[in-house]
Amino acid sequence: QVQLVESGGALVQPGTSLKLSCTISGSTLSPYALAWFRQPPGKEREFVAAISRSGGSSDYADSVRGRFIISRDNAQNTMWLQMYSLKPEDTAVYYCAADRWNNPQEYTYWGQGTQVTVSS
Repeated sequence: QVQLVESGGALVQPGTSLKLSCTISGSTLSPYALAWFRQPPGKEREFVAAISRSGGSSDYADSVRGRFIISRDNAQNTMWLQMYSLKPEDTAVYYCAADRWNNPQEYTYWGQGTQVTVSS
């Protein structure tokens, strides 16, 4: 059974940085394309960033491009989301997701989420 666990969420001030982690159990990471999504309070879940199985390509939502970096280390079975210049509108529950296909319509595996709150 594939399980994803996010960590690293916190309450931070605007303009600061934060790094989220997502680890996998029940499988190695290498067969899976990975992504981060987030759900702001009172809103629908939205795409944040995705990275291919090899890590050779990535994609970002316009709202985070240039501020967030998605990365993975298959040997460590871990994916990260490095977030810079955080804004209050980045406040959300952040979820990692995995699927055997790159850019799937819907990701198969999801974590439970980690809360990121950006507030002064």
